[in-house]
Amino acid sequence: MGAQVSKQAERRKNVSTEMKALADLKQSSGSDFPGSDYRPADRKNWMLGLDPGKLVIEKIVWPGTHDSATNKIGIPCITRPFAQCQSLSIYRQLVRGARVVDIRVQEDRRVCHGILLTYSVDVVINDVKKFLSETQSEVIVLEIRTEFGHDDPPEFDKYLEDQLGEYLIPQDDSVFGKTIAELLPKRVICVWKPRKSPQPQHGSPLWSAGYLKDNWIDTDLPSTKFDSNMKHLSQQPPVNSRKFFYRVENTATPQADNPILCVKPVTNRIHGYARLFIIECLSKGYVDRLQIFSTDFIDEDFVDACVGLTQARIEGKL
Repeated sequence: MGAQVSKQAERRKNVSTEMKALADLKQSSGSDFPGSDYRPADRKNWMLGLDPGKLVIEKIVWPGTHDSATNKIGIPCITRPFAQCQSLSIYRQLVRGARVVDIRVQEDRRVCHGILLTYSVDVVINDVKKFLSETQSEVIVLEIRTEFGHDDPPEFDKYLEDQLGEYLIPQDDSVFGKTIAELLPKRVICVWKPRKSPQPQHGSPLWSAGYLKDNWIDTDLPSTKFDSNMKHLSQQPPVNSRKFFYRVENTATPQADNPILCVKPVTNRIHGYARLFIIECLSKGYVDRLQIFSTDFIDEDFVDACVGLTQARIEGKL
């Protein structure tokens, strides 16, 4: 018992030390970067606002959400706090400015996070289609994967094609070098990541797992996550010399051996440092590698940081 108490005390000390390290770095690094003062007039249509004829897919800094369809996961006030990573519906996230969503499903097509369940993936698809029907030039990266420990939903690729067919941008490396205007009216890059079923092939309406990569760092220590994100990003090719999306997740994850197991207070340890990450990318020379930037509990400031950096790229300010 004494050893466990000592271990928990050490964990709290480590968290405190790492939070102070990030706060100190933020204070010394300032808050400005090219595009940092840009605010889209309409976040629902921010791609339209930046000009679809200028927005090349590979140059966009895509604001994304982690575990996107968890706003109603589990049982309220009982299991939900341990798995909820977003408080908004998929539709509201897209309206706020998110353009990459991360969906996990199980064999019956219900969305899940580990063992906890929520609504059918139909809810997600309907939200996506509602958003697309209300906009004209917004492109979405829709990542759907079979959750770890679960089987693939039967004939799920056919389901996705039937539901989104008119919007789907076919799998093709040339897409990365095209502008949004050149892709319209197609507006969804749907990455399907099954566990056992065949991967989508070149030319398919769906994209295979290798087109959206990341390095998941499972930690509740904010500076450790921040530094690990930077290290892995530094090892990627610049966006103009690769034919895949690379994602950085500005999140922290509760750990089983820590007394704080709810998502929000843990991920909040790093949540406010997205702009700092961009500033550090610039100072270290890695900003040309940053592409998909995801978060828990997405807010307007996170979206504005991504859109502002995108605006700086297309205006030649970087």
